Amino acid sequence: MSTGVGVSECCLSGKVHEGTPTGKIETIDNLQTYVAAPKDGSKAKSIVFIVDIFGWEFKNVRLLADNYAKAGFYCYIPDVHQGDSLPIEFLDSVEPNLKTREQLTLIDKTKNTATVGTTLPPWLIKHREGISKPLIDSFIQAVRNIPGTGKAGAIGFCWGGRYAILAAHGEVDAAYACHPSLVSVPGDFDPVIKPLSLAVGEKDSLLDKDTVGKIQDLMAKKTDVPHELRIYEDQVHGFALRGDWSSEKDKKAMDDAEKQGIEFFNKFLA
Repeated sequence: MSTGVGVSECCLSGKVHEGTPTGKIETIDNLQTYVAAPKDGSKAKSIVFIVDIFGWEFKNVRLLADNYAKAGFYCYIPDVHQGDSLPIEFLDSVEPNLKTREQLTLIDKTKNTATVGTTLPPWLIKHREGISKPLIDSFIQAVRNIPGTGKAGAIGFCWGGRYAILAAHGEVDAAYACHPSLVSVPGDFDPVIKPLSLAVGEKDSLLDKDTVGKIQDLMAKKTDVPHELRIYEDQVHGFALRGDWSSEKDKKAMDDAEKQGIEFFNKFLA
C-alpha cells in the first residue's frame, strides 16, 4: 500500500540552469529522444534518463545527460510524456525556490496550492503507471537491442524517480532514483533485485523522515542486493535536477548527487 506520499507544489520548484545542451535528437522506439554520447561513442555503459513532470526538453536534464556522457556513459532521454509534459514556466510562476517561498504571503501560498491542485491531478491520471510503465519498459528494451549496447541503467527524477525504482525490479542492470515521488512502501521496494541508489533531500516534503526510515529498513533486509541511500542536508524536493546554482550549498548538493550517480553506475554497469 502507498504511504500517501504524493506530488505537491514543491514538485514544481527549482531553477532553469545556464548552458547549451550538445546532444542530438533521434527517434527510438517511436519516441523522440535526446541522445548524449561519450567522446569515444561507446555504448558499453548506457543510461536511460526518466524525466520529471517537466519532460525531456527541460534544459537541466539535458545538461546533466551531457555531463554523464562526458563521464563515459551513452545517455538517452526519451519523451515518455509524448509531448504532454508540464510547462517549464511553472518553475517560476507556480512555485519559486525555497528562499523566495519562505517570504510568500498566505494569499500567495494559497493561490499556488490552488493552481497546482487543478493542474497536477488530471496530468497524473493521464500519465498513470498503466500508461507510462509500458512505454518506459519498451524503451529500455529497445535500448538494450541497439547494437553495441552493453549494460543498461536507469536514472529518474521526481515523477521519474519512482520508475527508476520500478526498473530495478529487473528491467535494468542498476538504477538511481533522485528524490522520487508517488512511491509505494513497501510495494515498490519489495521486488527490487538490481543495485539501487537513492538520493533524497532532508527537507523533501514528498519523502518525510518516517518514509525514508521505512525504505532504509526494508532495503537493509535485502542483503543480496547492493543499495545505498544518501540524505542531503537542507535540500528540498527536486534538488538534484532543479537546484539553485546561485547558492553554494545547493550547487554542491547537485554536484554531489551527480557524483553519486556516476560512481554508482561506474561500479554496476562496468
